[in-house]
Amino acid sequence: MKSDATKQGQGGDAPGPDVDASEIADQVDKLDWRSIARLVLLSRSIDSIEEQRLAPAGKIKLQLSSAGHELAQILLGFALDHPCDAATAYYRSRPLLLASGMTCQEAIAASLACDEGPSAGRDVGVVFNLPRREKATILPASGNVGAQFTPAAGWAQSLNYRRDSLGEDACAGAVAVATGGDGSVATNGFWSALNIATTLNLPLLFFIEDNGYAISVPSDLQTPGGNIASNLNAFKNLRVNEASGTDPLEASQAILSSLQHVRSGRGPCLLRLTVPRLAGHAFTDKQRYKTQQQLDADRTQDPLLKLKHFLAERNIFSKEEFASLEKKVRGEVEDVLGNIEASTTTSTLDPKKHLFYQVNPLQGGLRPAKALPEMGSSEPHGNDIEIDLRQAVQWTLETEMQKNNRILVFGEDVGAYGGIHGVTRSLQENVGGDRVFDTSLSEEGIVGRSIGMAIAGLMPVPELQFRKYADAGHEQMVDAGLVRWRTAGKFAAPMVIRIPVGCGKKGGDPWHSMSGEASYAHMLGWQIAMPSNAVDAVGLLRTALRGDDPTLFLEHRGLLVDARAQKKYPGDDYCLPFGKAAQCIEGDALTIISWGEMIYRCLEAANAFSGAVTVIDLRTLIPWDRECVLESVRQTGRALVVHEDTITAGFAGEILAVIASEAYGSLKAAPQRLCTADCPIPYNVEQMESVVPSVGQIQDEIEKLLNA
Repeated sequence: MKSDATKQGQGGDAPGPDVDASEIADQVDKLDWRSIARLVLLSRSIDSIEEQRLAPAGKIKLQLSSAGHELAQILLGFALDHPCDAATAYYRSRPLLLASGMTCQEAIAASLACDEGPSAGRDVGVVFNLPRREKATILPASGNVGAQFTPAAGWAQSLNYRRDSLGEDACAGAVAVATGGDGSVATNGFWSALNIATTLNLPLLFFIEDNGYAISVPSDLQTPGGNIASNLNAFKNLRVNEASGTDPLEASQAILSSLQHVRSGRGPCLLRLTVPRLAGHAFTDKQRYKTQQQLDADRTQDPLLKLKHFLAERNIFSKEEFASLEKKVRGEVEDVLGNIEASTTTSTLDPKKHLFYQVNPLQGGLRPAKALPEMGSSEPHGNDIEIDLRQAVQWTLETEMQKNNRILVFGEDVGAYGGIHGVTRSLQENVGGDRVFDTSLSEEGIVGRSIGMAIAGLMPVPELQFRKYADAGHEQMVDAGLVRWRTAGKFAAPMVIRIPVGCGKKGGDPWHSMSGEASYAHMLGWQIAMPSNAVDAVGLLRTALRGDDPTLFLEHRGLLVDARAQKKYPGDDYCLPFGKAAQCIEGDALTIISWGEMIYRCLEAANAFSGAVTVIDLRTLIPWDRECVLESVRQTGRALVVHEDTITAGFAGEILAVIASEAYGSLKAAPQRLCTADCPIPYNVEQMESVVPSVGQIQDEIEKLLNA
């Protein structure tokens, strides 16, 4: 199908034209144009009232208009009619939300930060989410530009897995859509999702609304020539379409034909729609960077004017009927606004609620599908087989994957190679390539797709090869932890991210030896585990895999095959609660708190002070066992925290602050910390040993405290 104004590119090695023009024309005729017109007017009316009254009065703190984008988004929303369709939105996507079932009341309540809004006043008024109602599920939007693309790829990959591996025929023909503006195509997230979708042939539509500007920066500074579609015409396995997003016929044909291509299983598609931005980026933006000629040209492309003409031409609405509908919709918006303003009082909702699992979500994780296994016993019930920490992770992953076919393990080199640390060795062979698979080299893509998979009802278990390289996925990790909070408990994205951390047995360097767990303690909504032995690794990993919250599972490189961490296998149902520390040895004069590989250095150092030192292994940092620590410190009167992370802003500071605040009256000496120096880990072994706490240094600190 081609209209004169619609361009189609086949992409490199993409299939030829696959669209039935007569079928598309029939679909266009069957669209509910009256409802489409009403929603276009509703969106424009809400924007207008916000711009003219609410924002100037200070009742809305951030107003981002969708004027000029409405028609294309609403047409898209109407076309996403499969029960398993989903879309990721961005800050200019309110029309798509209205077409997907969000009410006028919810839209205005969101802008006014009222409890009735989709985020219950927690998130920016135009950062939406919507569990499925009439049309597509709208995945929780992010305030970060470009962060919406890889979660959409994750949903698309989940559709294929659920259809082909879980036998869910209902997923056949469903699609994921990633919406974004022209500025977003310059982001890491866009290119990562593009690679994922085209290498895996995913049912994903990139829906790019090109209004020519990202705030004030023109599109030719986002992509060469200012047209992402032209640049991608040679991209393999990608259909590329272009059209006007303001012309009702051209836009509807382009949207329907693009979706038909994706639904048919012929691979992903990018649709670039040109639209005007009729208002500034935000309310305060007066578009002074545009010439008067540009502003006038934008107004001539107003989709509202073109829609009015189109409907009159087709005898759907006369211009008088359209004007009457416009007035009626404006009145409805005024009535809704009046009711909200009259009834809204101070919010009674607790903003601290929903950071972690408290109520069952409507969408996301295994619980809504009743596929979440129950927690096992906290008592070991295994055999006499000694395993190391690497085997502990291997065995737990495999046993849980055999019990739960919704667990997927993926990352760079985890498949046939078995992981560069050997943790997933033979896992692909034993469980299957659809469940253990390699990814492109993009931590943004690995973590971002995990969000989409988790919301689609799977349990993703990505591996990031080293702690330092995980920094590239940090933005998506922050977003994942806040999914539950920013949707007021409606969505959840539980996952388990495995990251090897710390110095290796033979040395270190700045890129492969970072511990860095303290920065993750600042990422809200995440649990953090760092086991020091095989039994704890089994119990904590299984608890995370059977849990409801995103979890960082940190595996110390120096302990993976270390005899010190070997323990007897505790059984296939052993689960260890988070937030419960272990007391390794007991003494009466000093409490040492540590975790990971440092536990063994602390134990060795304590040997010289028989009966004087208690060593506590926290095992988990979020949550951490305050009661155990405080009880011990109150008995010994002295405290030392030892960790491999750097000293400034390290987690020791948090622990010492709690001790000073809640055990002050019991202290016989000022609590201390011994941590890695504030510098990267050197490659030279002697230099490395000089900055990481040693047994000798720990012994010296113990002696000082005992003599204080």
